[in-house]
Amino acid sequence: MIGVTAESTPLRDATQVADHARRCFRPAGDRVGVELEFLVFDRADPGGHVPLERTRRALPAELPGGSRVTFEPGGQVELSGPAGSLPDTVSRLAADVAVVRDGLRAAGLALGGVGLDPVRPPCRQLGLPRYEAMAEFLGAPYGPLMMCSTASIQVNLDFGRRPAVRWERAHALGPVLLAAFANSPLSGGRPYGWMSGRQDVWNHLDPTRTRPVPVTGDPVADWAAYLLDARLMLVREDAERYRPVRDGSTFRDWLEGGGGRRPTPDDLAYHATTVFPPVRPRGWLEIRYLDAQHPASWPVCVAVTHALITDDRAAGVAMAAVASRQTAPYQEEWDRAARCGLADPRLRDAAEACFRAALEALPRLGADATLVGAVAAFADRHVSTGRSPAADLMDPAARHPSPAWLDHHDPGTPPDEPRHDHGHEGRP
Repeated sequence: MIGVTAESTPLRDATQVADHARRCFRPAGDRVGVELEFLVFDRADPGGHVPLERTRRALPAELPGGSRVTFEPGGQVELSGPAGSLPDTVSRLAADVAVVRDGLRAAGLALGGVGLDPVRPPCRQLGLPRYEAMAEFLGAPYGPLMMCSTASIQVNLDFGRRPAVRWERAHALGPVLLAAFANSPLSGGRPYGWMSGRQDVWNHLDPTRTRPVPVTGDPVADWAAYLLDARLMLVREDAERYRPVRDGSTFRDWLEGGGGRRPTPDDLAYHATTVFPPVRPRGWLEIRYLDAQHPASWPVCVAVTHALITDDRAAGVAMAAVASRQTAPYQEEWDRAARCGLADPRLRDAAEACFRAALEALPRLGADATLVGAVAAFADRHVSTGRSPAADLMDPAARHPSPAWLDHHDPGTPPDEPRHDHGHEGRP
């Protein structure tokens, strides 16, 4: 766990870790930001890998909404939109998604609206030093699957005036939102066994960095303890070299005297970028537990998550619905949501109450009639019927010749899921 060159003064003790954690929970306004990840497929050969450079050449030089375009290790494309009000964020990112879809379509490519690659084995296309070290640390088979074959929607929310309240809501509502938007039931061309196979892939990685942060009512203490007890994944030996740490040591071990030197604030800040719980604080809330959705229906996911966590009236209804139906220990609730989706009747009932609350709140948050209508249509199709989006992908008739997870609509929207559109920042 040694070797990093850092200029800053070494940390004295765990109180400075708590200071770092406190800065992650800054009170702020009510902006929403979105990061959309998509797998990319060749329309003529969905089972073949698309070279990243082919995708890059197909993308426009500029996006009208100002989104930043990056790539994940397997060639997944990510759009990170500017943060703002719900309507502004949705409209700007929607414009960028539309332009990207058009560019890819002209090149014979398509976005995949699914959280886990349904047909292709993992294939890493980026060999950056961080990714090389990360791959070695995580190991096969789940490390390559996570890095190269998964895609998500990350919703970033300001903490408002009461960070602890939104932190609690983001966790308590996590299983219901995970179930409602579960959208990754296939892998290798076969059923994975979970409605959110993506979430199960994360479950098989190092649990000290992927399990939910405990919620005890003191988020600063909980996050500080999580950072201290997470295993060290990588150390930076210089600006271009990263080394995996394979001895099982934690940041707490390093702070208490392990290795050749004491960690610095820079080391701690970097360590925090290598832990991936379902909800992560970075001065705002990162909601990381949502599967990627169809390119025309992702705004529903963003709008509902934003409404239930930031609108006090909607949150009150949603939290009561979740509390009245929770029957299993915390981690089991997350696992049941990922395995069953809305086929679990308790999750479906809680989701119905949550969607009703979100629909009532969205006009207060500035959502227009089109976005509200899209949320209502999603609720009718998926929530009321107890069929997470994953259920549609499980239908063999939907897979061939034009798979349901492939963006094959021309020019854009499924008839029963009206098009809308939605953007802070991040992934590993």
